[in-house]
Amino acid sequence: MLRLWLTLAAAAFAAETLFAAEVEVKPAASPSKSAASPSNKPAASPSSKPAASPSTRPSGTPSATPAAAQLPQYRPAVLPLGPNSVINRIDEAGLIRDGQKDGSLYFRCSVSKTGEIMDTWTYRQSPDSTLLERELVRCLDQAVFIPAVYDHEPVNVFFFGTVTFKVVDGKPRLRIFANQEEAELKKESDFIGPQPFVGRGSKFEGLHYPNDTVTSELTGMVEMAMKIDATGKLLDLRAVSEYPPLVGFERAAAEDFRVATFIPAFREGKPVECNITLPVYYEP
Repeated sequence: MLRLWLTLAAAAFAAETLFAAEVEVKPAASPSKSAASPSNKPAASPSSKPAASPSTRPSGTPSATPAAAQLPQYRPAVLPLGPNSVINRIDEAGLIRDGQKDGSLYFRCSVSKTGEIMDTWTYRQSPDSTLLERELVRCLDQAVFIPAVYDHEPVNVFFFGTVTFKVVDGKPRLRIFANQEEAELKKESDFIGPQPFVGRGSKFEGLHYPNDTVTSELTGMVEMAMKIDATGKLLDLRAVSEYPPLVGFERAAAEDFRVATFIPAFREGKPVECNITLPVYYEP
Protein backbone atom coordinates (compact mmCIF):
# COMPACT_ATOMS: atom_id res chain seq x y z
CA MET A 1 0.00 0.00 0.00
CA LEU A 2 1.28 3.36 -1.06
CA ARG A 3 1.89 5.44 2.04
CA LEU A 4 2.98 9.01 1.67
CA TRP A 5 5.20 10.22 4.54
CA LEU A 6 6.21 13.80 4.86
CA THR A 7 9.97 13.97 5.42
CA LEU A 8 11.16 15.31 8.78
CA ALA A 9 13.95 17.87 8.96
CA ALA A 10 15.39 20.32 11.46
CA ALA A 11 15.41 24.08 11.97
CA ALA A 12 12.89 26.55 10.57
CA PHE A 13 13.38 28.41 7.31
CA ALA A 14 13.91 32.22 7.13
CA ALA A 15 10.58 33.62 6.04
CA GLU A 16 9.51 36.48 3.84
CA THR A 17 6.08 38.06 3.41
CA LEU A 18 3.16 35.59 3.17
CA PHE A 19 0.46 35.60 0.54
CA ALA A 20 -2.85 33.92 -0.14
CA ALA A 21 -5.70 34.52 -2.57
CA GLU A 22 -8.36 32.81 -4.67
CA VAL A 23 -10.38 32.78 -7.97
CA GLU A 24 -12.89 30.73 -9.98
CA VAL A 25 -11.83 27.23 -10.98
CA LYS A 26 -13.33 25.28 -13.89
CA PRO A 27 -12.47 21.66 -13.10
CA ALA A 28 -11.91 19.07 -15.79
CA ALA A 29 -13.92 15.85 -15.82
CA SER A 30 -11.20 13.66 -14.34
CA PRO A 31 -7.94 14.11 -12.45
CA SER A 32 -4.44 13.53 -13.76
CA LYS A 33 -0.96 13.70 -12.31
CA SER A 34 1.51 16.12 -13.78
CA ALA A 35 3.74 14.42 -16.32
CA ALA A 36 6.50 16.76 -15.24
CA SER A 37 6.24 16.21 -11.50
CA PRO A 38 9.03 18.13 -9.80
CA SER A 39 11.99 16.61 -8.07
CA ASN A 40 12.07 16.23 -4.31
CA LYS A 41 15.08 18.44 -3.67
CA PRO A 42 14.81 22.02 -2.44
CA ALA A 43 16.39 24.92 -4.23
CA ALA A 44 16.49 28.69 -4.00
CA SER A 45 13.81 30.41 -1.96
CA PRO A 46 10.95 31.64 -4.19
CA SER A 47 9.14 34.95 -4.16
CA SER A 48 6.05 36.52 -5.64
CA LYS A 49 4.52 39.30 -7.70
CA PRO A 50 2.61 41.71 -5.40
CA ALA A 51 0.48 43.04 -8.24
CA ALA A 52 -0.57 39.51 -9.17
CA SER A 53 -1.64 38.20 -5.80
CA PRO A 54 -2.81 39.91 -2.61
CA SER A 55 -0.72 39.30 0.48
CA THR A 56 -1.57 38.31 4.02
CA ARG A 57 0.29 37.60 7.22
CA PRO A 58 -1.37 35.34 9.81
CA SER A 59 -1.71 37.04 13.17
CA GLY A 60 1.46 36.80 15.19
CA THR A 61 3.56 35.52 12.28
CA PRO A 62 7.12 36.90 12.33
CA SER A 63 8.91 38.09 9.22
CA ALA A 64 11.66 35.54 9.85
CA THR A 65 11.49 32.24 11.71
CA PRO A 66 12.84 32.75 15.25
CA ALA A 67 13.66 30.25 17.96
CA ALA A 68 10.96 27.66 18.60
CA ALA A 69 9.80 29.38 21.82
CA GLN A 70 8.95 32.51 19.82
CA LEU A 71 7.00 30.81 17.04
CA PRO A 72 3.25 31.54 16.86
CA GLN A 73 0.71 28.99 18.03
CA TYR A 74 -0.47 28.38 14.46
CA ARG A 75 0.94 29.30 11.06
CA PRO A 76 0.04 27.78 7.68
CA ALA A 77 2.62 26.84 5.09
CA VAL A 78 2.66 29.53 2.40
CA LEU A 79 4.70 30.50 -0.62
CA PRO A 80 6.74 33.64 0.16
CA LEU A 81 6.80 36.81 -1.90
CA GLY A 82 9.83 38.42 -3.50
CA PRO A 83 11.75 38.67 -6.77
CA ASN A 84 12.38 34.91 -6.95
CA SER A 85 8.90 33.76 -5.96
CA VAL A 86 6.95 31.15 -7.89
CA ILE A 87 4.47 33.71 -9.17
CA ASN A 88 7.26 36.01 -10.37
CA ARG A 89 9.23 33.22 -12.05
CA ILE A 90 6.29 31.88 -14.07
CA ASP A 91 6.84 33.03 -17.65
CA GLU A 92 3.50 34.73 -18.37
CA ALA A 93 4.66 36.24 -21.66
CA GLY A 94 5.91 32.83 -22.76
CA LEU A 95 2.56 31.25 -21.88
CA ILE A 96 0.74 33.76 -24.10
CA ARG A 97 3.32 33.34 -26.88
CA ASP A 98 2.92 29.56 -26.79
CA GLY A 99 -0.86 29.78 -26.97
CA GLN A 100 -2.05 29.33 -23.39
CA LYS A 101 -5.63 30.57 -23.05
CA ASP A 102 -7.62 30.98 -19.85
CA GLY A 103 -6.91 28.01 -17.60
CA SER A 104 -6.74 26.78 -14.03
CA LEU A 105 -5.71 23.75 -12.01
CA TYR A 106 -5.43 22.48 -8.47
CA PHE A 107 -2.15 21.40 -6.93
CA ARG A 108 -1.09 19.76 -3.68
CA CYS A 109 2.37 19.85 -2.13
CA SER A 110 3.75 17.88 0.78
CA VAL A 111 5.85 20.47 2.62
CA SER A 112 8.46 19.55 5.22
CA LYS A 113 8.86 21.45 8.47
CA THR A 114 11.84 23.29 6.97
CA GLY A 115 9.76 24.40 3.96
CA GLU A 116 11.11 22.05 1.28
CA ILE A 117 8.60 20.54 -1.15
CA MET A 118 8.85 16.76 -0.96
CA ASP A 119 6.19 15.95 -3.59
CA THR A 120 3.79 17.82 -5.85
CA TRP A 121 0.60 16.66 -7.57
CA THR A 122 -1.59 18.51 -10.07
CA TYR A 123 -5.22 17.62 -10.77
CA ARG A 124 -8.60 18.94 -11.88
CA GLN A 125 -7.07 20.86 -14.74
CA SER A 126 -9.36 22.93 -16.93
CA PRO A 127 -9.25 22.10 -20.66
CA ASP A 128 -6.11 23.22 -22.52
CA SER A 129 -4.14 24.04 -19.37
CA THR A 130 -1.14 21.80 -20.11
CA LEU A 131 1.25 24.71 -20.68
CA LEU A 132 0.19 26.35 -17.42
CA GLU A 133 0.63 23.07 -15.55
CA ARG A 134 4.15 22.54 -16.89
CA GLU A 135 5.20 26.08 -16.04
CA LEU A 136 3.83 25.82 -12.50
CA VAL A 137 5.59 22.51 -11.90
CA ARG A 138 8.85 23.91 -13.27
CA CYS A 139 8.75 26.81 -10.81
CA LEU A 140 7.60 24.73 -7.83
CA ASP A 141 10.59 22.46 -8.43
CA GLN A 142 12.80 25.26 -7.09
CA ALA A 143 10.43 26.60 -4.44
CA VAL A 144 10.73 26.64 -0.67
CA PHE A 145 7.70 27.41 1.48
CA ILE A 146 7.50 29.36 4.68
CA PRO A 147 6.97 26.29 6.90
CA ALA A 148 3.83 25.55 8.90
CA VAL A 149 3.70 25.85 12.69
CA TYR A 150 1.39 24.07 15.14
CA ASP A 151 1.58 24.59 18.90
CA HIS A 152 4.73 26.72 18.47
CA GLU A 153 6.61 23.97 16.57
CA PRO A 154 7.34 23.53 12.82
CA VAL A 155 5.40 20.63 11.30
CA ASN A 156 5.05 18.76 7.99
CA VAL A 157 1.84 19.58 6.10
CA PHE A 158 -0.17 19.15 2.95
CA PHE A 159 -0.61 22.47 1.14
CA PHE A 160 -3.66 22.71 -1.15
CA GLY A 161 -3.47 25.42 -3.81
CA THR A 162 -5.01 26.72 -7.02
CA VAL A 163 -3.40 28.53 -9.93
CA THR A 164 -5.38 30.50 -12.52
CA PHE A 165 -4.33 32.22 -15.72
CA LYS A 166 -6.37 34.63 -17.82
CA VAL A 167 -5.63 36.81 -20.81
CA VAL A 168 -7.29 40.20 -20.33
CA ASP A 169 -6.96 42.76 -23.15
CA GLY A 170 -3.97 40.83 -24.43
CA LYS A 171 -2.20 40.88 -21.05
CA PRO A 172 -1.68 37.95 -18.66
CA ARG A 173 -3.41 37.79 -15.29
CA LEU A 174 -1.88 35.12 -13.06
CA ARG A 175 -3.10 34.19 -9.57
CA ILE A 176 -1.92 31.58 -7.05
CA PHE A 177 -4.26 30.81 -4.15
CA ALA A 178 -3.72 28.88 -0.92
CA ASN A 179 -7.06 27.07 -1.03
CA GLN A 180 -9.37 25.15 -3.35
CA GLU A 181 -12.74 26.58 -2.31
CA GLU A 182 -14.70 27.71 -5.36
CA ALA A 183 -16.65 30.37 -3.46
CA GLU A 184 -13.45 31.84 -2.03
CA LEU A 185 -11.74 31.68 -5.41
CA LYS A 186 -14.54 33.61 -7.08
CA LYS A 187 -14.25 36.39 -4.51
CA GLU A 188 -10.44 36.33 -4.50
CA SER A 189 -10.74 36.64 -0.74
CA ASP A 190 -7.87 36.62 1.73
CA PHE A 191 -8.31 32.99 2.80
CA ILE A 192 -5.80 30.20 3.45
CA GLY A 193 -7.41 26.78 3.63
CA PRO A 194 -6.76 24.39 6.54
CA GLN A 195 -3.75 22.10 6.18
CA PRO A 196 -3.53 18.57 7.65
CA PHE A 197 -0.21 18.02 9.36
CA VAL A 198 2.04 15.20 10.54
CA GLY A 199 3.56 15.55 13.98
CA ARG A 200 2.77 15.77 17.67
CA GLY A 201 -0.94 16.46 18.11
CA SER A 202 -2.07 14.74 14.89
CA LYS A 203 -2.40 11.10 13.82
CA PHE A 204 -2.49 12.02 10.13
CA GLU A 205 0.09 10.04 8.15
CA GLY A 206 -0.68 11.07 4.57
CA LEU A 207 -2.87 9.44 1.92
CA HIS A 208 -3.11 5.67 1.55
CA TYR A 209 -4.09 4.23 -1.82
CA PRO A 210 -6.73 1.47 -1.35
CA ASN A 211 -4.69 -1.39 -2.82
CA ASP A 212 -6.90 -3.93 -1.09
CA THR A 213 -9.93 -3.01 -3.20
CA VAL A 214 -8.51 -1.34 -6.34
CA THR A 215 -6.81 -4.02 -8.43
CA SER A 216 -6.14 -1.97 -11.57
CA GLU A 217 -4.15 1.26 -11.86
CA LEU A 218 -6.85 3.87 -11.32
CA THR A 219 -6.62 7.45 -10.19
CA GLY A 220 -9.32 8.52 -7.79
CA MET A 221 -10.89 11.72 -6.51
CA VAL A 222 -13.03 12.10 -3.40
CA GLU A 223 -14.64 15.37 -2.35
CA MET A 224 -14.70 15.51 1.45
CA ALA A 225 -16.88 18.03 3.28
CA MET A 226 -15.15 19.10 6.50
CA LYS A 227 -15.88 21.40 9.39
CA ILE A 228 -12.70 22.50 11.18
CA ASP A 229 -12.59 24.86 14.12
CA ALA A 230 -10.21 27.76 14.73
CA THR A 231 -7.79 25.49 16.61
CA GLY A 232 -7.54 22.96 13.75
CA LYS A 233 -9.80 20.32 15.31
CA LEU A 234 -11.91 18.29 12.86
CA LEU A 235 -15.56 18.62 13.92
CA ASP A 236 -17.34 16.95 11.00
CA LEU A 237 -16.32 14.81 8.03
CA ARG A 238 -18.37 13.29 5.21
CA ALA A 239 -17.90 12.30 1.58
CA VAL A 240 -19.70 14.41 -1.03
CA SER A 241 -18.60 12.58 -4.18
CA GLU A 242 -16.31 9.77 -5.31
CA TYR A 243 -14.73 9.20 -8.73
CA PRO A 244 -14.74 6.46 -9.88
CA PRO A 245 -17.48 5.29 -7.53
CA LEU A 246 -17.66 2.20 -5.34
CA VAL A 247 -14.04 1.07 -5.63
CA GLY A 248 -12.70 2.12 -2.24
CA PHE A 249 -11.49 5.71 -2.58
CA GLU A 250 -14.23 7.12 -0.34
CA ARG A 251 -13.35 4.68 2.42
CA ALA A 252 -9.64 5.49 2.05
CA ALA A 253 -10.25 9.25 2.31
CA ALA A 254 -12.47 8.85 5.36
CA GLU A 255 -9.86 6.72 7.13
CA ASP A 256 -7.00 9.06 6.20
CA PHE A 257 -8.66 12.26 7.42
CA ARG A 258 -10.75 11.16 10.40
CA VAL A 259 -7.58 11.08 12.55
CA ALA A 260 -6.13 14.34 11.21
CA THR A 261 -5.53 17.56 13.04
CA PHE A 262 -5.12 20.68 10.91
CA ILE A 263 -3.35 23.96 10.83
CA PRO A 264 -6.56 26.03 11.03
CA ALA A 265 -7.80 28.13 8.15
CA PHE A 266 -6.72 31.77 8.15
CA ARG A 267 -8.86 34.68 7.02
CA GLU A 268 -7.33 38.14 6.86
CA GLY A 269 -4.41 36.92 8.93
CA LYS A 270 -6.38 35.28 11.77
CA PRO A 271 -7.28 31.62 12.44
CA VAL A 272 -10.98 30.92 11.83
CA GLU A 273 -13.47 28.09 11.88
CA CYS A 274 -14.44 26.99 8.38
CA ASN A 275 -16.56 24.63 6.32
CA ILE A 276 -14.72 23.39 3.23
CA THR A 277 -15.11 20.78 0.52
CA LEU A 278 -11.65 19.39 -0.15
CA PRO A 279 -10.89 17.41 -3.34
CA VAL A 280 -8.66 14.51 -2.28
CA TYR A 281 -6.67 12.94 -5.12
CA TYR A 282 -5.31 9.37 -5.12
CA GLU A 283 -2.99 7.67 -7.59
CA PRO A 284 -1.52 4.14 -7.68
